[in-house]
Amino acid sequence: MKALAAADFDQKVLKAKGPVVIDFWAEWCGPCKMLMPIVEQVAESAKDIQFYKMNTDDCGDVAGNMRIMSIPCLVFMNNGKEVDRIVGMNAKEKIMNWLALCLK
Repeated sequence: MKALAAADFDQKVLKAKGPVVIDFWAEWCGPCKMLMPIVEQVAESAKDIQFYKMNTDDCGDVAGNMRIMSIPCLVFMNNGKEVDRIVGMNAKEKIMNWLALCLK
């Protein structure tokens, strides 16, 4: 899972062709740190989806524009449009099921 800078958000997310998941997180957030290895496992098994992580402390403008109110927050985008999001710590199975629903 690659870190995403604010300067790259338009090109890699809003102009992307196909599905993208952004993990909005912060260094001080305990649940974010617990969720990250789970999301990395999911990313390894979902090769057809681009996964990025975005630190909300470093990219506050993007987080604000995306209306990120709580973290961790996974946002599913497809062809530059938001499809769905889930907030908080979630099990791998729940994230996998969520991705399957988003891809339908």
